[in-house]
Amino acid sequence: MKRILKVPVRVFRLALPLAVCTASVQAQSRGITTYINPLDIDYKYNFEQINQGISYRSGADPVIVNHGGEYFLFGTIAGGYWHSRDLIQWQFVVPNRWPFEDIVAPAARSVRDTLYLLQSTTVPRPILSSVRPETGQLEFYNRLMPSPPNAQSPFVQYPPMPNAVPPGPWDPDIFHDPDSDRWYLYWGSSNFYPLFGIELDKRRRLAYVDTPVALISLHPERNGWERFGRDHRDPREPFLEGAWMTKHNGRYYLQYGAPGTEYNVYANGTYVGEHPLGPFTYAPYNPISYKPGGFMTGAGHGNTFSDTHGNYWNTGTPWIGINWNFERRIAMFPAGFDTDGQMFVNTRFGDFPHRIPDGAWTSRDELFTGWMLLSWRKPVTASSVRDTFPALHTTDEDPRTFWVSESSRAGEWLRIDLEEEHEVRAVQVNFVDYESDLYASDSTVYTQFRMQHSLDGRSWQPLADLTHERRDRPNAYIELPQAIRARYIRYEHVYVASPNLAISDVRVFGNGGGPPPPVPEGLAVRRDTDARNAFISWRGVRDAVGYNILWGIAPEKLYQTFQVFADAGDSLELRALTAGQDYWFAIEAFNENGVSAASSPVHMR
Repeated sequence: MKRILKVPVRVFRLALPLAVCTASVQAQSRGITTYINPLDIDYKYNFEQINQGISYRSGADPVIVNHGGEYFLFGTIAGGYWHSRDLIQWQFVVPNRWPFEDIVAPAARSVRDTLYLLQSTTVPRPILSSVRPETGQLEFYNRLMPSPPNAQSPFVQYPPMPNAVPPGPWDPDIFHDPDSDRWYLYWGSSNFYPLFGIELDKRRRLAYVDTPVALISLHPERNGWERFGRDHRDPREPFLEGAWMTKHNGRYYLQYGAPGTEYNVYANGTYVGEHPLGPFTYAPYNPISYKPGGFMTGAGHGNTFSDTHGNYWNTGTPWIGINWNFERRIAMFPAGFDTDGQMFVNTRFGDFPHRIPDGAWTSRDELFTGWMLLSWRKPVTASSVRDTFPALHTTDEDPRTFWVSESSRAGEWLRIDLEEEHEVRAVQVNFVDYESDLYASDSTVYTQFRMQHSLDGRSWQPLADLTHERRDRPNAYIELPQAIRARYIRYEHVYVASPNLAISDVRVFGNGGGPPPPVPEGLAVRRDTDARNAFISWRGVRDAVGYNILWGIAPEKLYQTFQVFADAGDSLELRALTAGQDYWFAIEAFNENGVSAASSPVHMR
């Protein structure tokens, strides 16, 4: 099979300065304490497919940096970056200078009082820096960071010669070792090349030291989760990308993304070593961040950072894929290291509301609010429906199916019947770029609507009012200041910039008030003759909305989750295992009322 280097097409764009507001402080004053995935930020219209007439908002390849106790979010092709003081409210910053082709899969690090920024590139480009990134003021740290020594030309035919160094650095990561005060660069995005690393010389403005070192490669013949395609079913060569280095307790965790951003199984893994340039050993518990099921799938190519309380987080790139394969969003999950040094990322209920902690957390699940999904498969009516885009798509928990109204005029509406009176705590509205004609975000791109609630479907009370906002919220998340009792939830449209009103899902969260479902019984796990696969089955639970299959390399290390909705049946083929590794499995059920206890773990050799 022909192997290719994945290099996105880019065009030129200029950026102008913009002042930063205090939205996060306002959020805290309103008592907002939770967030949801995908993150509620103003994803920008992606101009890459303008010549093909394809218009869509997107965000990908995130890096969140804690700089001086505040947070900065960088991603692919945004024309700037986001700033937050609380990890809840994010304000977009347009810097005074920006890479000429816009930025793709950036490297960003905060070291002492300076934030460093490097774009993905196949030709020499500068490193930028800032001591006050919240102002948008960036300076040239160096004017030209050359291609790595011995790198191939970006115009070489593929596959290149063995032992070649890829052009770049593409998908770079700059790492500063705080103990030795030495600097390193990691990079790579390919279905042919390994990830590479090299030391940098701070005395010479991060010039290269010696030559690149090949560090890790994919082994899909052994590691099931590294196989390409939806549910790891495509025989094509997978992609290795998204390097990120984290040092913890004297050990170096070299993280990477695989097997491909346009699939539900996009994940992060890690190798572990005693030196920044290895040698590295594959972690037997891989992947560390994996979210193949649920509403928002995919968790690969991100970074790991710690907040002001010392809690770890891992970011990633969920997949949308309606208008283009690379239409994506940004997610953030609690992460950490256990007492054995095992790295984990908690994607359990990863697209349900989670709390932002005000201190160090002690249990990996304590940030989950316990607010359950109330809207799954509930009846929906609408003011109008266009063609084959019915309103019922807005409660099916599938971001790739959606409702389209006959017009985008103010007054179009959706009404969800929760079928019973519930306690409602939060709502998420996910918009779709259906037949959009926008290719850049400007002052006309914003989202306005209002939400209402009712007990009888006739008398309506205000739930939330976004009719005065001038911010775009493609995945708007509304945490209510206090719980309300409701059976009906109504969306009333005011404005979107695109010519069509299209919504994939209106997700309602809260509690039903009844007992949680019982523990699923009959969990059985059988390993396939292909040891990368396992067949899992259980007896279904009445009134369950779905199940979480939990697994890991020890009964007390069930860090992985595969969420399955109840209408998908009572079995799962899991194709993400490492050959030769033992595993333990358990299962829990959930519905509007809560989550069952997990079943007793089952051992599989």
